[in-house]
Amino acid sequence: MKRMAKCVVCGGYTMKAAHCGKKPKMAHPPPYNPNDRYAKYRRAAGGIL
Repeated sequence: MKRMAKCVVCGGYTMKAAHCGKKPKMAHPPPYNPNDRYAKYRRAAGGIL
């Protein structure tokens, strides 16, 4: 299943593996998992605690 990705160069959305010569980032957040052991560390690294 393909997902929408956002181009880091132009800010456009695509479903291709490469856009503007670079690999785009995923536009969707990771799925929520209540048993995630590392969520506390991920929030701390992102500035949200």
